[in-house]
Amino acid sequence: MHGYPSADTFIPTLHYGGFLRHPSPNPMRAAPPLATGLDGDRGLTRAIGVLGLAAAIFNTTVGGGIFRLPGAVTELMGASAPWVYVICAIAIGLVVLCFAEAGSRVTMTGGPYAYVELVFGPYAGFMAGVLLWLLGTTALASVSSAYAGFIGTLIPALGAPVPRALVLAGTFAFLAGVNVRGVQQGARLITLVSVAKLLPLLVLVAVGAVAVSPAHFVAESVPAAGTFARTATILFFAFMGIESALVPSGEVKDPSRTVPRAIAIAMIGVTILYLSVQLVAQGVLGVEALAAAKAAPLAAVAERLMGAPGRLLLLIGAAISTFGYMSGMTLAMPRALFAFARDGFLPKPMATVHPAFHTPWLAIVLQSAVCCALAVGNEFEALAVLANLSALLLYAICAVAAWELRRRGIQNEGATPFNLPLGPTAHILTCVVIGWMLTSITFEEWRAVGLVLVIATALFFFRRK
Repeated sequence: MHGYPSADTFIPTLHYGGFLRHPSPNPMRAAPPLATGLDGDRGLTRAIGVLGLAAAIFNTTVGGGIFRLPGAVTELMGASAPWVYVICAIAIGLVVLCFAEAGSRVTMTGGPYAYVELVFGPYAGFMAGVLLWLLGTTALASVSSAYAGFIGTLIPALGAPVPRALVLAGTFAFLAGVNVRGVQQGARLITLVSVAKLLPLLVLVAVGAVAVSPAHFVAESVPAAGTFARTATILFFAFMGIESALVPSGEVKDPSRTVPRAIAIAMIGVTILYLSVQLVAQGVLGVEALAAAKAAPLAAVAERLMGAPGRLLLLIGAAISTFGYMSGMTLAMPRALFAFARDGFLPKPMATVHPAFHTPWLAIVLQSAVCCALAVGNEFEALAVLANLSALLLYAICAVAAWELRRRGIQNEGATPFNLPLGPTAHILTCVVIGWMLTSITFEEWRAVGLVLVIATALFFFRRK
């Protein structure tokens, strides 16, 4: 995951309403199509086309994680590392199919919130919002930890624990200050760094393609299935982001056609880019050297190819990319806390708007402090797994919701929805693959996410009471 979401990306809409179900006189017959528009979406302009939505999905998916993950994947999988990208591509491909079908049927703003709440009710919709907030929070902390690692590699004196903590605290304080002063300042900062993440990767692939050694892809043994599952769960972090890009569905032109096509274009492009980066990195450095350079693997590849200037280019690019991701998430994530407080799930002061800058300043400060603390106390991989667990749970719920939307015949009035050619088989396969990946999650990781969900459940029912 890991581009730069818009300010509205993580604002939960907890009450969707407006869905009218006309019961079919014959339960064996398909129910008539349902209108899935909302009064709240009528004022929105449907201006996002296929290429615009595909670019948004690509932007929210490609981020700082790919600068760090090739080393971690190679350390676990050895020469078989490229196959894990194929596994993740298949997994995210199944998820994408479910999102494409659901997104072509429910075209209102809210994305996963809308799919889940429409099918399973307000509690499930709220929990989907909590999962998305938890996903974004742990993902931001994870990428922030990687950012501190890149800075420490650039300037070794800043790599020790105390200077590393000060770098993170200073960066979050700066970003919080920028975003408290206004959403426009935060958006401009995101725009300034949005291209920086792609340029170093494209240069690396172009230069390194001619220096790849086939001998570095010969595997002496096949890793165990459990190793595959754990590695895929870690790498899945780099493929997440589609759930964020689909939130503004109320502003997509002809969503029944646009959403499936945009998703296909974006995710094919992401998979090709990621696999190319892994093949070049492994083919140039070899398994042992790439695994040993886990903190900044692509910088080590660039140094082998282009010397010290290449290493400096990749490190600066990685630092800018991760900083850009931090900028986008610092703009977006506090709006979720603001919405939860506005709707009574958190203390009302959290919904306080700054009198001069008109921003949710308390939510911004709290969100930044939480993410900073997580990044200071944890490494990239540990936080990435927590983000992935939240995402996998959310994706599984959305896969079931997509199947239920199809079963009920819910669709946008006057439009033909995208129907998966294999029917429920794709939904079932999605849940099976997610279940397989979840087998690699440790008890401590389940406990951390479970504690958040238990607290969220208590808040929901306390508010209802």
